[in-house]
Amino acid sequence: MESSTAANWMHSFLYLGFLYSLLCFLHNQISHNLLIGHRPVRVKKTSPDLPLRFRSDGTFKILQVADMHYGNGALTRCRDVLDSEFEHCSDLNTSRFLKRMIEAEKPDFIAFTGDNIFGSSSVDAAESLLRAFGPAIESGLPWAAILGNHDQESTMNREELMSFISLMDYSVSQINPSAEDLSNLARRSRKKIDGFGNYDLRVYGAPGSHLANSSILNLFFLDSGDRETVQGVRTYGWIKESQLDWLHGISQGYQDKPPALAFFHIPIPEVRQLWYKKIIGQFQEAVACSSVNSGVLQTLVSMRDVKAVFMGHDHNNDFCGYLENIWFCYGGGFGYHGYGKAGWRRRARVILAELGKGEKGWMGVERIKTWKRLDDDKLSKIDEQLLWEYCHQYNLGVGIEILE
Repeated sequence: MESSTAANWMHSFLYLGFLYSLLCFLHNQISHNLLIGHRPVRVKKTSPDLPLRFRSDGTFKILQVADMHYGNGALTRCRDVLDSEFEHCSDLNTSRFLKRMIEAEKPDFIAFTGDNIFGSSSVDAAESLLRAFGPAIESGLPWAAILGNHDQESTMNREELMSFISLMDYSVSQINPSAEDLSNLARRSRKKIDGFGNYDLRVYGAPGSHLANSSILNLFFLDSGDRETVQGVRTYGWIKESQLDWLHGISQGYQDKPPALAFFHIPIPEVRQLWYKKIIGQFQEAVACSSVNSGVLQTLVSMRDVKAVFMGHDHNNDFCGYLENIWFCYGGGFGYHGYGKAGWRRRARVILAELGKGEKGWMGVERIKTWKRLDDDKLSKIDEQLLWEYCHQYNLGVGIEILE
């Protein structure tokens, strides 16, 4: 009797062990296919062709991706889509949109302007970043990113995030300014530069041209922070004095200043003024900026080289507006796990810089244009406009030119 009971217990134990092993196996298989977390994290294996430069046809095209809000992959549901779209909609829709944009526009460079992952929905920040930037990495194109106000809400702080991003394949992102830029700053000030992700990328002239070894377009990236408390009240972050000092110093370091574009996540307070001005695009929600005005606009105006600023943060705004001879342009919400408006297509912005041509071949930048594409069947192109032209740079504030 006792031996029979012992045998039954043994069979039960083995059976339960078998079930447990089977469940573990199935869980791992499901996790590998549906959840982020199955790919090994590794440091950069492949670097892009550098320096960044214009094509031989005299163009340089940038794809701006604002607010991907990537979560955990196939199990992360979409927000604010039509009922007919919801059942099969996930982060994978965001990835498909990015792949389609890369294939359709064939950009030379991709700029991710923050809230790349939605930290509160991300189980593992590193794996979410790998998946979010996956299509860019697979394309082999150089790309760079800055942080928004949600990226750090998962398993990495802002410094760790930027460090990891800088080590990803084909990334040209930097944690902080280059050693050369920092040494120049040290000669002017002993201040530490606030934030993580402040850097300057230089775009060189077309191959074979007399400007092939010269930087003729600057791309400034700035960390606009996340959340802060001012006099006991919570507000969004802002670009600090130390960052503006660094930016101004970089600009002043050029004898012949090339035109520049700036990228950051959180808009500045002056963008609210565009509600009363003529714009191109949609102004559909209040500008969610900091209560602190740190003088970003004044600094950019004094530099005299920044022609346009590209932002994210407010997903339902996708307009460009003109302030003090500088265009301020939203990218429009890109990701499907970020909030939006049902029936209002996710979108991306494209920026095209074109060189002028002279007797010696390609010269410096002559004009900068932009447009958006919608994530519909045709990747519809909308709101194409001229942002800046060398010969008419002092007249563009009079009106707004839409390109047909």
